[in-house]
Amino acid sequence: MTRSQDRKGLRRAAFAAGAALTVVAAVAGSAPGAGAAPASPAGTPKLKLVAASKAVTADRYEGNSGVYLDLGTYVTVDDAPLELKVTRKSYKDPIVAQQILRNGSKVTTKTLPAGLVKDFSGLPDFLEVSIKNAAGVEVQKSKSNFCLNNASGRLRPDAPATSHYPESCSTNPFTLGSVWGVEKGWAANTSAFDYDRPVDLAAGEYTVKVGVAKKYRDLFGIPDDRPTIALTVREISDGGEGGAGGGGGAGLTAHSATTGGGHGASHDMAGMEGMKGMEGMAGMGGGHHYGPRGADAPTPSALSHALEARGLAHHLGDGSGHTDGSRVAPALKSATKRPTGRAGVPANVPKPDLRSLPAWDIAVTDGEDGDVAGKDYLAFSANVWNAGPAPLVVDGFRKPGADLMDSYQYFYDAKGKQVGYAPAGTMEWDPRIGHEHWHFTDFASYRLLAADQKEIVKSGKEAFCLANTDAIDYTVKNANWHPYNTDLSTACGQQNSISVREVLDVGSGDTYTQYRPGQSFDITGLPNGTYYIQVVANPANRLQETDTKNNVSLRKVVLGGTDGARTVSVPPVDLINAP
Repeated sequence: MTRSQDRKGLRRAAFAAGAALTVVAAVAGSAPGAGAAPASPAGTPKLKLVAASKAVTADRYEGNSGVYLDLGTYVTVDDAPLELKVTRKSYKDPIVAQQILRNGSKVTTKTLPAGLVKDFSGLPDFLEVSIKNAAGVEVQKSKSNFCLNNASGRLRPDAPATSHYPESCSTNPFTLGSVWGVEKGWAANTSAFDYDRPVDLAAGEYTVKVGVAKKYRDLFGIPDDRPTIALTVREISDGGEGGAGGGGGAGLTAHSATTGGGHGASHDMAGMEGMKGMEGMAGMGGGHHYGPRGADAPTPSALSHALEARGLAHHLGDGSGHTDGSRVAPALKSATKRPTGRAGVPANVPKPDLRSLPAWDIAVTDGEDGDVAGKDYLAFSANVWNAGPAPLVVDGFRKPGADLMDSYQYFYDAKGKQVGYAPAGTMEWDPRIGHEHWHFTDFASYRLLAADQKEIVKSGKEAFCLANTDAIDYTVKNANWHPYNTDLSTACGQQNSISVREVLDVGSGDTYTQYRPGQSFDITGLPNGTYYIQVVANPANRLQETDTKNNVSLRKVVLGGTDGARTVSVPPVDLINAP
């Protein structure tokens, strides 16, 4: 299974020269003026909206319906970290957001107004943006969300060297818990690209005024500063640069979003592939149906906007200068040799808890990427996640010349010392183009059930490369806010690999979008009526868990129409309306 697809033709905005995070320090460190926030009580963060640059440039590429704007505006945080805990008890309960106030060892909470936070993607309608043309006429007025875990950077050298907060906000519709935060002495980008809403601006010069909505100014004590930014939109043809200016801006460089996938792609490409609503998707790839997040694409929750916005791999890394959330996790290394001695696991050792989420992103397709043309297929997204309290760690070891690896699950005590192991089936090499990685067998299975929820009508994929694509609940015990193998290019090995380590960390899940051959359900000729998509974690019980009673989820679907024009309707799951 692959999550990779080429996404040709999509281009993004570029920072003009000087719109780097280091500029934020200069802006934030300037003397207080009109609208400066007063000193905040102990444990209360002091927030301020600033612009990193007075001017930015965005490139509009030929054939695209708009431009993606990163205006380089940041919320600076000082005196104390800005931290929010966002949870829901179940899919029947509303989302509750609390601000966590830390003053030394003292921790207090403040519940945000009910209904303010509607999902886990960030604070809705946080930023107000007004765009005027050269004649002073307002041509665009909009609001945008703010993910606190967005691309961020330090304001001064005495600020914490790294951020311990997660690097993204979850867009998975079945997320249960998130933690959002900005460290004291840091700033978070408020205007990174909104891929759902490209801005339709012709080439020319504009003035952009940005402000924080009043409800958030009142809630967090943010002064009513409204930075003004000069915006240049350049028209770029496929044959090269054109329109106003020419030449690339410094900082983020405009580039094509040729998207590598969940497997065999660089980390930044994996971030891009998960973006929903990407402009021009439906018309790319010979009419391929990409779905809301793109074919075989994980949701982007495990990846920061810094990754989404930075482009090619050479912009990313783990070295100095990457304090903005753009680090790439290194490849995981398996044990140096297969385990020896008698297999066994102490009774009280922590184990993972694999749970399946209801399917979503459900659509009817008509034969793509190797499926039989003219047939009808039911495609969907599915996720199995780990509620902990221990990570799922599986190593595969290959005998010379063998087509399969022998897999082992490892177990660790509270101090991280390995205290046991158990055989866990096999891993197999998938040589198909777009796959080309090692699959761990029997991690999950997908089935289409009849209305009685018992008869299996169709069965789907059962072999996977594990990776932490989605942050499902970062409030569970031992949740790892910085999972290592979100870099899908390193998670699944190469054809010549002799061993592979695959991990599903606590709090994270692995999303597969079933648009590839053999993964979606062939519904050609299937009678109209009610069916259920069943997602089963650990179907063969080869993995040891703390609880196996939560491994199965069902999603009701109603098929209609006629062959060649099939339809599907998907009822909500309690409060979650994610068809």
